Amino acid sequence: MALTWEDKEIRFDIPFTEMKLRPSEKIIDRLDSIEDTKGNGGDRGRLIVTNLRILWHSMTTPRISLSIGYNCIISSSTKTVNSKLRGTTQALHILSTSNNVRFEFIFTNLIPGNERHFTSIMGVHKAYISSRLYRELKMRSAVVHNKQLRILPLEQIYTTLHGVWNLSSDQGNLGTLVITNVRMVWFADMNEGFNISLPFLQMSTIKLRESKFGMALVVTSSPISGGYVLGFKIDPEEKLHSIHKELTSLYAIYSNNPIYGVEFTWSHADEFRENASLIEDMEEGTDDPRGEMTNTLSAYLADEGHLKDREPVYNNDIGLAIEQLKDGFTLQKLWEVIPSDKI
Repeated sequence: MALTWEDKEIRFDIPFTEMKLRPSEKIIDRLDSIEDTKGNGGDRGRLIVTNLRILWHSMTTPRISLSIGYNCIISSSTKTVNSKLRGTTQALHILSTSNNVRFEFIFTNLIPGNERHFTSIMGVHKAYISSRLYRELKMRSAVVHNKQLRILPLEQIYTTLHGVWNLSSDQGNLGTLVITNVRMVWFADMNEGFNISLPFLQMSTIKLRESKFGMALVVTSSPISGGYVLGFKIDPEEKLHSIHKELTSLYAIYSNNPIYGVEFTWSHADEFRENASLIEDMEEGTDDPRGEMTNTLSAYLADEGHLKDREPVYNNDIGLAIEQLKDGFTLQKLWEVIPSDKI
């Protein structure tokens, strides 16, 4: 049940179905006077900050939109820009990467003196980075101290079971299994640095399977986390079945209401209440834009450190000398108005 793409990809001009929030994705802030200065200068839009990504869409043409996953963000800072609607002003500059391509985004608040978009995005992104243990598989990390699990802020321990064999090696390793409301953790008794923390978010299957050590609990991680197969030997067998039942039950509960761990608290409790409504008001008229004519992607390409133009090279296809293309680009892609993969 791993997160599919929301926090890990950058998407342009997405349909309303992809703008809708996934289970447990929640809106943290919403601002209705934000200009996408880099790609849609002069167009007033709405910026929506959730616990997984940044959404922006044009107020006049909602199908013109962005979805920026926090995992794609490299850095965020302030930058002096020339806005078509505000003139020279300070804006939020976001440098990001997706599919090995670097993009930059510039968001300008059209309300003079309002810097809330700085606070929201920078604060939530920091919370996202600091809460990776809720969402990512970790091995040999500092999750245990003095034989005790370091408990996360939203975490509750349900079961601590000693004498559990990890079957990752031929002879097995004896250790302790801890089950909480967000993850399963095992660490070796002889070396607590030999451990694994597997969130329910990254679990694919939980099964009982026969092994050379006898019946074992086998947990498979999602392909995005490496597709690891983890085996654990628990005695007696009644306890093995009890742990399997507990894990399966907690996994089902978590699947219905995932805990991503991204928490952001406003200093003023009422500051966001007026904007806390969902995004249903943009549903009507927001069609699927894929396949329409668009050259959106090129507007956001980042070319940091560009000091001079690349050397010209002769191109046989058009019979002209052109600037050498950057890695990952072809002349055909640059000339396409409708991307071939959208036809």
